[in-house]
Amino acid sequence: MPTLRTLQPGDEVSLEAFLLQHTDTSMFLRSNWRAAGLLDQGEIFQGTYIAAYTDETIVAVAAHFWNGMIVVQAPVHLPEVVQAVVVQSGRAISGISGPAAQVEATKSILGLSNRPIQLDESKTLFSLALRDLQIPEALASAKVQCRLPHPEELELLTQWCAAYSVETLGQRDTPSLTTASRRIIEVRQATAMHWVLVAGDTLVSYSAFNASLPDIVQIGGVWTPPALRGKGYAKNIVAGSLLDARSLLVKRAILFTGDHNQAAQAVYRGIGFLPTGEKYGLVLFEETSKF
Repeated sequence: MPTLRTLQPGDEVSLEAFLLQHTDTSMFLRSNWRAAGLLDQGEIFQGTYIAAYTDETIVAVAAHFWNGMIVVQAPVHLPEVVQAVVVQSGRAISGISGPAAQVEATKSILGLSNRPIQLDESKTLFSLALRDLQIPEALASAKVQCRLPHPEELELLTQWCAAYSVETLGQRDTPSLTTASRRIIEVRQATAMHWVLVAGDTLVSYSAFNASLPDIVQIGGVWTPPALRGKGYAKNIVAGSLLDARSLLVKRAILFTGDHNQAAQAVYRGIGFLPTGEKYGLVLFEETSKF
């Protein structure tokens, strides 16, 4: 049996040393602990982290976050860390993410394989060294502009965020989704982690970073209203956000997208992204469940 520990302040160095061995599939874990620390008081980005140790070295981690998501990075001892973290956190489970094979195994370990789902996908990971970013002509020539949103635009972006969740994540369009979307937009605004694309005086596309580190960012929430698609706006908004990141000395960007979403893959390949060969799993349950 491995040695299991609940991580506490002071464990950051050993946690980071382990996660750096699995950089592309550990962005949520790395970004969240940096944003909110290792204490779990139920605040945004906080979670309970359980690590398995071999000879005082972390070899596996599972975290159960404030929003009910379990995030795994456990190439060994997956059952032990997953079962321990849900018992320790006491939270209901809203979903699972991490390396695709581990996510699939976690469903079984927790007895959730037959639970009704909103989304269950194995997604393709893409990576880009920002020195190789290909800037679209419309952005380079300033036919469109990428910038941080203005406060008066946040209500529209809340609507877009909710629409993204319905279309991409299988969520239902309810008042609670609008409330949750507004909170997401407010947090992104406060941390300057999202962008809008403007053509003339019209907002035409949106992108965000759902995880951010000094050297690497993860793109998420890319959204263009259906009536405005097919004009290259998504390519321009992602490239614009990455130009901002590059100006802050960020070296690399990653993202994941559905295997069958050829339109999105074409957008990302068009600015230089290439698949890494890894798969990222994401499961969202229709209703939160207790372990």
